[in-house]
Amino acid sequence: MRAFRMTLLSLILLFAATGAHAKNWVVQVGGTDDSGGGYGGYGSTPILAFSPTPLTITAGDSVTFQNLGGAAHNVHAADNSFRCANGCDGQGGNGNLSSANWSFTLTFNTPGTINYYCDNHVSMGMTGSIVVNAAAATINLGGYMSGNWYNPSQGGHGFQLEFTNAATGGTTFDMLAIWFVYTPVASTANDGSGQNWIYAEGSYDTTKNTVTLPAILQTGARFPPNFNSADLRRIGTGPNPPNLWGTLTFTFTDCNNGTVSWHSDVPGYNNANDTPLPIQRLTQIAGTTCPQ
Repeated sequence: MRAFRMTLLSLILLFAATGAHAKNWVVQVGGTDDSGGGYGGYGSTPILAFSPTPLTITAGDSVTFQNLGGAAHNVHAADNSFRCANGCDGQGGNGNLSSANWSFTLTFNTPGTINYYCDNHVSMGMTGSIVVNAAAATINLGGYMSGNWYNPSQGGHGFQLEFTNAATGGTTFDMLAIWFVYTPVASTANDGSGQNWIYAEGSYDTTKNTVTLPAILQTGARFPPNFNSADLRRIGTGPNPPNLWGTLTFTFTDCNNGTVSWHSDVPGYNNANDTPLPIQRLTQIAGTTCPQ
């Protein structure tokens, strides 16, 4: 097994995952419409609106409000959590109405809906809203994820996962995954009732919540005392890497929930719809604690 591990490590498929980053959004305030005659002493028609609205963002994102002129505006939250124009009240700025080309940025960390308006034009419909969705929970990969995982609606097959530490002086962390599952009906090995152990191994990034591992499937040997390692053969495609069954991709939202997806060119095994399988933790290694 150790020789297999060292060989497989040299064939690891590199997998890049893009981390989640907070985003900045822009809401335009007011402006002018130069297509027609003006009114109210302005050379063109003021636009009494926020754009876009409603705006849907994720908790942790920020919104920059930019006044495009046309009239004196401000942005006033309906719950009085902020009132801003040339900066914000209580934050070193001034939320009084202003026709200057002001801008300010606020970060929204709490899920919910924030309604706001312009004090000067609320009666004319100059209102807006921001819908703040909760950020998708993620967790970094680590030894506390080790254990047995399965899909409760498909009891009878599942995964044993092991996240190991880096070797002394090294920086590469190794993950093992064994899928205790069954052969597909389309398999030439049998009628679909035989057992399979699909074995995957590769490095993982401790700053990510997802990993893709190369996997192999071996067959041909017999039960001890008639076991002979020379009888083993891999079921897979190649040649580079040789006889690879495919890949398993694990993604976790927290310490007890995640998904697994897979790809295999071996007949009968491919996930044709690329639909991830939800998995839940079944066991946890004694002495390990999930981060809060």
